[in-house]
Amino acid sequence: MITDTLSPKEALSKYFGFSQFKGEQEEIIESILGGNHTFVIMPTGGGKSLCYQLPALMKSGTAIVVSPLIALMKNQVDAIRGVSENDGVAHFLNSSLNKADVQMVMSDVKKGVTKLLYMAPESLTKQEYIDFLREADISFFAIDEAHCISEWGHDFRPEYRRLRNIIEEIKYAPIIALTATATDKVQQDIMKNLGMTNANIFKASFNRPNLYYEVRPKKDVAKEIIKFVHSKSGKSGIVYCLSRKKVEEIAEALKVNGIKALPYHAGMEAATRSNHQDAFLNEEVDVIVATIAFGMGIDKPDVRFVIHHDIPKSIESYYQETGRAGRDGGEGHCLAFYSYKDIEKLEKFLQGKHVSEMEIGRQLLQEIVSYAEASMCRRKFILHYFGEFFDADKCDEMCDNCRFPKEKFEGKESVTKVLQTVMESKQRHKARHLINILTGTETSEVKTYKDDELECFGIGQEEDDAYWNAVIRQATIQNLLKKDIETYGTLQLTEAGEKFLAKPRSITLFKENDYTDVDDANEGGGGGKAAADEMLYKMLDGLKKQEASRKNLPAHVIFQDTSLQEMAYQYPTTIEELTRITGVGHGKAKKFGQPFIDLIAKYVDENDIEKPKDLVVKSVVNKSGLKVHIIKNIDRKLPLDDIADAKGKELEDVIVEIEAIVGSGTKINIDYYINDILDEDDQADIYEYFMESESDDLQEAYDEFDGDFTEEQLRLMRIKFMSEVAN
Repeated sequence: MITDTLSPKEALSKYFGFSQFKGEQEEIIESILGGNHTFVIMPTGGGKSLCYQLPALMKSGTAIVVSPLIALMKNQVDAIRGVSENDGVAHFLNSSLNKADVQMVMSDVKKGVTKLLYMAPESLTKQEYIDFLREADISFFAIDEAHCISEWGHDFRPEYRRLRNIIEEIKYAPIIALTATATDKVQQDIMKNLGMTNANIFKASFNRPNLYYEVRPKKDVAKEIIKFVHSKSGKSGIVYCLSRKKVEEIAEALKVNGIKALPYHAGMEAATRSNHQDAFLNEEVDVIVATIAFGMGIDKPDVRFVIHHDIPKSIESYYQETGRAGRDGGEGHCLAFYSYKDIEKLEKFLQGKHVSEMEIGRQLLQEIVSYAEASMCRRKFILHYFGEFFDADKCDEMCDNCRFPKEKFEGKESVTKVLQTVMESKQRHKARHLINILTGTETSEVKTYKDDELECFGIGQEEDDAYWNAVIRQATIQNLLKKDIETYGTLQLTEAGEKFLAKPRSITLFKENDYTDVDDANEGGGGGKAAADEMLYKMLDGLKKQEASRKNLPAHVIFQDTSLQEMAYQYPTTIEELTRITGVGHGKAKKFGQPFIDLIAKYVDENDIEKPKDLVVKSVVNKSGLKVHIIKNIDRKLPLDDIADAKGKELEDVIVEIEAIVGSGTKINIDYYINDILDEDDQADIYEYFMESESDDLQEAYDEFDGDFTEEQLRLMRIKFMSEVAN
């Protein structure tokens, strides 16, 4: 029953202060007010939440909102409380509440004060809550992030599959299911599972015209990300990584390079995660580096860029994550880094899963590969995936492929060969098998089907696999081929494809992007040797020797050769720029840096050199968490063996880490440990050796002392020496 006699538009003004609905919001709200099952597919930023919040405020009783994330619930509840005089208007019921909190929530629901009750699906399965809700006045059930129901969705959660049974156990009430991403397959799956096949369906356009889509090869990726973020100085952005370790590394690299950034992942304490999220929302930091745990329902309208350090595992994931950019209609740059190595890693994660789950996962991966490697309009590709036609001419150069078009070629003959192969092999194979037929590759599967006896076998052997992949992709987007979802991607001819095969016509295809030039190993930035200015390097090396002589120090103490190589590539001319060079901390830069930046500045001026706009990514000590652990415990004078054991590491690992810490310019004092393994005279002998030696090579030191000291003792003394003299 509707208790609020206002019209939806009047209620919108009363509760939210808006005068106009967006898109189909008004029709959706009227559908719910009319007691109908309602299915809403609306892109991120389209205003999904309002579609159930407003009717909940207008109707009698309490709307139960099923939501997957506790953080999301808190944000939504806070927002609704902001439009009401009574905080009881909205509550959440989840594992974060104590018994007193739960009793207060139940009391407000019983009194009819609460209009929206947010619950996780896991909470909804608890018998005590089911019994409680049976007695409550429920206006409707809202299933947010409904794609979680479908195995074909990008964030499948088994507990979502139980919702229909639980809802029926509680009592009948209309259901509104909402999602930001749903292919036809996912849509049917959701409605069938929730028992709402008679629902009113509202599907908004998936086109986000303000988003610019770009894919780059995954080469020097940390350096590229830092360069990109510097170009968006002061703007908010999200960097997504697949692993927690990579999140920590990239966040640290951004911070070291002068960018206000914080990490966010499920391995962090809840309070820390919450603080980092709030810092981002309150604009205390510009960039959040996160796993996909971050972002669901985060209402920040002015995110200006979303970067994918690793390609996601489905188009749905990619679409939803990029959809967090430009929600206010302003600038939104979506940059993804692609390497097929990432796909291979994701495929490994599928091993050991149920056959159908593995097949679904593989097909979703192949779709994202197609997107990344495609040379056609990226917007057209995405919208085609969601069943929406888009004219690429209307992209307005808002993707890299339209802004920088690839070479075109006549595809009539190639498309005909592909369609002929599909037809002759009885329309029962996926792309991989068809390519083997085209190229004349005699795999065991080809022989099993006797496809090596077909007339079309080998008709495309003059081209490679990548070429035929491109032709198949583009023929599919141009609606000449279709993928049968039920058989995990079997290719079949469409009606248009049959007409084309009967009467081939001219068709334009694009040469595909080449992403073979990737270099995942070089993510730390660093390096730059190959591109170093050799003349400048020789001058810097000479200066290093002069400074060493003047200060009566070994040359290797001043700067390492790798640091000089980077200086000769990046041309740092200020102390701040110098600290971004690998192996140069603030202490070392101030202690030894001035003559070097003076020389570089003079060289740059005299030779009219244009400095690279981006400084090389300053190397970050491996595993920043381990670095902090080591420094803290050395300050507490804990034995190095105990520091290693506490982290499940070998002593060797801790020593390597300490060498890296000192090498990056940080002072560290391990005298307490060295004093237990070497007496004063031995320490003095080794210290004097490193002071007088032209090299800090350990083997040379070991030979010099005829094996009187172990390698470990020499390494620890070298750490002491470098910390005291070089930093």
